[in-house]
Amino acid sequence: MKKNKFGPLGEVSVLTLGGGGIGQAWGETSREECVATIHAALDAGIDLLDTAPMYRNCEAIVGETFAGKLPKGLRITTKYGLGTPAPSEVEKLLTASLEKSLATMRVDRVDIFFLHSNICDDDYVYARRPDMQDQFATRWSIYAECVIPTFEKLKQAGKIATWGITGSGVPDTIIRALRHDKKPAYVQAVTNLLDSAGSLRRYAEPAKPREIIRVANEEGVGVLGIRAVQAGALTAAVDRELSPNNPDRADYDRAAPFRALAAEIAEDPAVLAHRYALAMPGVPTVILGVKNRAELAQCIDAAARPLDAAIMARIDALGLRLV
Repeated sequence: MKKNKFGPLGEVSVLTLGGGGIGQAWGETSREECVATIHAALDAGIDLLDTAPMYRNCEAIVGETFAGKLPKGLRITTKYGLGTPAPSEVEKLLTASLEKSLATMRVDRVDIFFLHSNICDDDYVYARRPDMQDQFATRWSIYAECVIPTFEKLKQAGKIATWGITGSGVPDTIIRALRHDKKPAYVQAVTNLLDSAGSLRRYAEPAKPREIIRVANEEGVGVLGIRAVQAGALTAAVDRELSPNNPDRADYDRAAPFRALAAEIAEDPAVLAHRYALAMPGVPTVILGVKNRAELAQCIDAAARPLDAAIMARIDALGLRLV
């Protein structure tokens, strides 16, 4: 499988195996199939595994699969949704989450530890669920004064190789973090033809995922593409129940012209969406949400067939990007 330059960790495969699917968080699958999918991914040349404790059984399955002995060359990540606790609690919470992940996966360290919260200015008020924003968002002062020093301390202790942030929060604040003097080594950035984070988006301002990717590249921050099929909105059919008001359901409905184009060129929508994400500039690796070997095989096929510029232009001409 093709590899790309990926910041301080060196080269990485263009596909990263995500933990949501193999953790049984994205639709029906068996534990045995998840283990088989991990092995199939490694056999195909995938060398980065993106995990998290919130991905249900993911980290436990990783621990069982490798019994503490990761294959040579396999890199692994984890993450934590901190929110905005009291400053005195930040180091304790981040360290406790990391220690639990390490114990569950039976490893001594991870390669990247992500802050999996939105990052917002101290006085920012979200358009959606502002009453809960201290649960899903980390205010800037906590990030700059508490989170970054904790990450650096964990790095010095050898428990993480480096750290990153999830870039689905308030765009201008994410860009601020990428340009900060203590910048992350990596950012997970929305990478799909809709420019949509779906249900992850709680702010009202225009989404700027391509600007986030551009700034990350300018600042030397490695990018992991996320939401390539936008939580199923860019597949033939969503594999779980969604309420009519769910943003992912709205994205699925809005993507009808894309599915029509996929049918016209005899392409599976999910494969075409992955081919599009892989063709977006500045994204060295795209995280997969696959839950079985069949879905993995589709993504491997997508990676083997670079998207023609003319088809990419036709998709862009559909006018489906969010503003």
